[in-house]
Amino acid sequence: MDKRDFAFDKVNFILLAVGMIVVIIGFLLMTGPNSTETAFEPDIFSVRRIKVAPVVCLAGFVSMIYAVVRKPKS
Repeated sequence: MDKRDFAFDKVNFILLAVGMIVVIIGFLLMTGPNSTETAFEPDIFSVRRIKVAPVVCLAGFVSMIYAVVRKPKS
């Protein structure tokens, strides 16, 4: 097959992979201890879980969208 038949080039796939890794890191930042019926865990309202992790996920999704719409150099 000719290289011009592909919609993505190598850079697009690398940007997609980096975006996926950033999204996974964002979801891992959201994890932590949870509250039960008998004990309240105040860490569920930490800055890392409420503000930082969603921004990291959003940045990952935006970079993935950019990787999809980026036109390869011909």
